[in-house]
Order: sequence, then structure tokens, then C-alpha cells
Amino acid sequence: MNISSAEVRSSETVQVRRFGTVDSVEQLTLLLHRAYADHTAAGRVFFASYQSPQDTQHRLSKGECWVTMNGNALVGTVTVSAPHTTPAGYPAPAGGGSFWQLAVEPTQRGTGLGQRLLALAESRIAALGSTQVVIDTSSQATDLVDWYRRRGYAPIGTWRWDVTNYDSVVLMKNLPTTAPS
Repeated sequence: MNISSAEVRSSETVQVRRFGTVDSVEQLTLLLHRAYADHTAAGRVFFASYQSPQDTQHRLSKGECWVTMNGNALVGTVTVSAPHTTPAGYPAPAGGGSFWQLAVEPTQRGTGLGQRLLALAESRIAALGSTQVVIDTSSQATDLVDWYRRRGYAPIGTWRWDVTNYDSVVLMKNLPTTAPS
């Protein structure tokens, strides 16, 4: 289903909610494949570009999955976890939160939907008790790395996953803390 950018910009038409039992893991997986296809075309094989529905379900089980819907159309997603467990040696402080599978329907890029999902991820991570967000992405995806840097993320190390074909840059952002009232 094609949705115009103007429709997505309208706050009345796009709804953000938790992924639920009535939602389709297969449709979510297809959204991820579409959203990450440009990386594959550039030679960067993100896991989300080829993961199976079973892989998607496994990744969903590790956190809270949020989706953005325009009517019945799935147009974006992000999964968050806090605190997030990382593999031994991964350059991240203990207790930090993370998010993954941040994806926007390719026809909806430039509408602010990615920023809205990023803000949601950061807000949920803070609500779950973490004061830092740690993520990683392909070091070769310079536009994406720059996008995160403009939003306050700074490189803190590198990592190599066995399900991708690139080295990742690990990025961290300190979240604002609120003083107790």
C-alpha cells in the first residue's frame, strides 16, 4: 500500500503503539527487508535485510517492539531494551539501554518518522531505568552514522557481528536525567 508523505506527517493518521499478538511478524519482517534494502544494494548486509520471521520473533522477544501505523499500513518500527545485555567484550557500559530494528518504510523517509521512533526509543529506555543508550551500525554507512551523531550519539568503539559483512561503529548517548520531585 502506498501512503503519501503528507499523510504520514499528519499526527491524526499515524499511530504509535506496542506490537501486539494481532500483528504479523511476517509483515514486520518484510518492512525490515524493505527498509534495509538500500544498505544491501550498497554492499552492507545488515541482519535486518535478510532475517527470517523466526529471527524477527526472537529479536522481538528481547525487548519492547513499537510500531507506527498509518491506518492498517505498518510504516515504521523500533525495538528497545533496558538494561540491555551485550556480549562479552562489547564496548558498552553496564546498565545501558539499546534499540534495534529501527526501520521506516522507504517511501516515508524524510517525514520525521525516524526521528519520532528514535525519540520514542530514548524515552522508553529512560523510563526503563537506563541513563545511556548504546547502539551500533555499519561504519561504512556514513550517512546513518552522521544522522545519529547529529542527534547526540558519539562513537565509543567498534564491534564485528557474525551476521553482517562489515565492522560496526558503537555509538552512545547519555540520556537526560530528571531530578526527583
